Amino acid sequence: MDVNSAELPINKVLPDIRQHLAEGRDVVIEAPPGAGKTTLVPLDLMLQPWLGEQRILLLEPRRVAARNAAERMAGLLGEPVGQRIGYTIRLDRRVSDRTRVEVITEGVLARRLQQDPSLEGVGLVVFDEFHERSLDTDLGLALCLQARKLFREGESLKIVVMSATLDGLGVADLLGDAPIVRSTGRQYPIEITYGEPYQLGDAIEPRVAAAVFDALEERPGNILVFLPGQREIHSTMRELAQAMEPAQARQVTLAPLYGGLSLKQQRQAISEPPPGETKVVLSTNLAETSLTIEGISTVIDSGLARDAMFDAGSGMTRLITRRVSRASADQRAGRAGRLGPGFCLRLWSEEQHSRLVKHSTPEIEHADLANLALQLLAWGVAEPGELMWLDPPAAGPYAQALDVLQMLDAVFIEPNGTARLTPHGVRLAQMPLHPRLAHMLLVGCDIHANETAALIAAILAERNPLAREGADVGSALSVLMGEKRCPRELQVWYERTWQQARRYAAVAAEVHRPREFALQVDAASIPGVLLASAYPDRIARRRGFVDQPLYQLSNGRGARLAAADGLAASEWLAVAETGARRGDRDDRIYMAAALSPEYFDSALSSLVQTREHVDWDDRQARFVAERRRSVGELVLAVEPLKSVSHDARVAALVAQLEKRGLADLPWTDAAEQWRSRVMLCRRLWSGTGDNPWPDLSDGALLSNLSEWLGPHLGGINRLADFASLDLSSILKSSLDWSLSLDLERLAPERITIPSGASATLDYRQQPPVLAVKLQEMFGCEETPTVGDGQQRVALHLLSPARRPLQVTQDLAGFWRGSYHEVKKEMRGRYPKHPWPDDPLAAEATAKTRRSSRKS
Repeated sequence: MDVNSAELPINKVLPDIRQHLAEGRDVVIEAPPGAGKTTLVPLDLMLQPWLGEQRILLLEPRRVAARNAAERMAGLLGEPVGQRIGYTIRLDRRVSDRTRVEVITEGVLARRLQQDPSLEGVGLVVFDEFHERSLDTDLGLALCLQARKLFREGESLKIVVMSATLDGLGVADLLGDAPIVRSTGRQYPIEITYGEPYQLGDAIEPRVAAAVFDALEERPGNILVFLPGQREIHSTMRELAQAMEPAQARQVTLAPLYGGLSLKQQRQAISEPPPGETKVVLSTNLAETSLTIEGISTVIDSGLARDAMFDAGSGMTRLITRRVSRASADQRAGRAGRLGPGFCLRLWSEEQHSRLVKHSTPEIEHADLANLALQLLAWGVAEPGELMWLDPPAAGPYAQALDVLQMLDAVFIEPNGTARLTPHGVRLAQMPLHPRLAHMLLVGCDIHANETAALIAAILAERNPLAREGADVGSALSVLMGEKRCPRELQVWYERTWQQARRYAAVAAEVHRPREFALQVDAASIPGVLLASAYPDRIARRRGFVDQPLYQLSNGRGARLAAADGLAASEWLAVAETGARRGDRDDRIYMAAALSPEYFDSALSSLVQTREHVDWDDRQARFVAERRRSVGELVLAVEPLKSVSHDARVAALVAQLEKRGLADLPWTDAAEQWRSRVMLCRRLWSGTGDNPWPDLSDGALLSNLSEWLGPHLGGINRLADFASLDLSSILKSSLDWSLSLDLERLAPERITIPSGASATLDYRQQPPVLAVKLQEMFGCEETPTVGDGQQRVALHLLSPARRPLQVTQDLAGFWRGSYHEVKKEMRGRYPKHPWPDDPLAAEATAKTRRSSRKS
């Protein structure tokens, strides 16, 4: 068949694509949904001479999209799938020696590269729907670029990136300034209307149901409804089914479409309905770009999507309902204009639309990076920066991913900080699922619970429809193992879960290395042990039961169960799934199993850490030294330490002082004064080259507590013990002998004043304060100084009752000026004391006039 005979817009740009690739350049193709790029580009390129006998890999983001693309291409060639066109997806592979185009899901590419870094026999890799920017897509492209550089010197590996839109992406630059080929697509006019404003958290289902009924009455053709998730889809379907008249119900097919459905159910949703029927497809963003749904002329868009967002603060992945981007809203609306003029109702206001973000963020910016880190280490990359990325993984989440891999015994850290895979980590990297679940499968083999581990992994991978009955994963296990009857509506889930479990069990058996001694776990405890091995950071211990049971997780966070949950009586839990709503203080536990703590001494002993805990206990206001056995933040047992090293004691006390500040130290007036005198000398010498005077500010003292205070902390056990420290002597030891002599000269504690008395200086104030009776300064015109004359003191001139009369650093100016006002006021109040008209000619004295005459 001549593929160019198909009347699709992409045909106009196929010659340009062929030419660029023939010239040895990579190509970026921008074409909207419906342009035909997914089908016709691979069919055209597989005929090109430069490809020879090599194969094309076409990457699709989802299983149903991959299978559909393969079937459409094979149909155009008039042959069954598995001949020249094949596919490889989870649980299903149809290829042969004749296959020239193999359609695969994105996760398959990374595993294939690990097995064959050169991708021998592949001449072209096509990344379809690249604008979705999944984590697997970014990883696959980065690995392809390095594989080509390292392993394909002779026979080049070409790359084509296809996207509905490339605004804001630097993919062309990443591919060496690759040419961008644009196709306008085939799009009919779409009438877009807006609804009333609503806020996140408002019930969207009634709005959707009302809009569907209006569309069924007013508009011909099939309807595509976008909702954020499975829960809203089924809720809306129930509302529609209950409100439909029997006659209307016979003419309308309600079809859900989301990732958790079987391929058969997904294909039923995207196929054209029987003649005379109208189909209403209720979909997640699965239908946004990568699937073609037949006969759609009306789109009803909730404007919402539900994404998995990794919370670096908690180390957990949460499902977050968010508003879509403007680009996503445009993609959704475009689904109504594929066959003819269409209609799109956006259930939010036009003003809210103007505030939507332009593009969604790439998954690499908000995803759990544990599997990416495992794949990079298996590839031989010590740091993500060794690869070329559009958006490299952020350092914080990547470091957290390495922490998870360490908990799973998949990674060890060399002394220089480089992460390396353990033999166990190498095996985990060979398994096509998240490292947590892969680790659990191998632990299942160790405890002879292969089947249970595989079933739990499948439940976690496929979602648990029995979660509404409670958080206990045992409910789903009971149904799958035949201990309870499987509801008819869950039969497809039952079959799909068993199919996935069998595949997981086979993968685990293939890579497992038997232990020398098998670990024994009783049957009832197996689910808890398995989940604890996969999620050691989410082991939970009950900490209270008020309105509902509250738990403390081993990662330090709080979590809760519903009060009526069957697991509420369990003191210990192994938690697989949690979630939280905005404003909640604790996470909600959605899937878990009861856990027996006895296995911390056997099957789960690798999770237990024994550490010496030497610290200051604020509640007891005392030093604590004990040996703790713990799982993360959960303490299993405590015993006092009989002896503690001096260094450990000092480190704990120093840490406490660094946290609380220096206020716990016995700051006597003498210690404060001495420190202030040194700091004055330091200020006077600043800017003159090397400053010999130490920095005794709070910040400086706190930064090197171990050096100046550590040697004196040996006897400190309680807060009151700090009072025994001779802080003045400790501080004085920071000055050598010569500086101590200079200090007495430059910043003396006392100076002689004109009356002949010795007066104390207060260096705690800046400038230093000299507080003396006014009469004791008679005859003195120069303000006293310290620091070899560099610093005038602040004179506090006092009344005979030692109350302040004047503060000045200009004594001569005071005598000539405001002294005369002071004299007039004070002469009558203190007549026994001298108040001469000329204070500079008077004799300085601390005595009254009578005392002066007698002497």
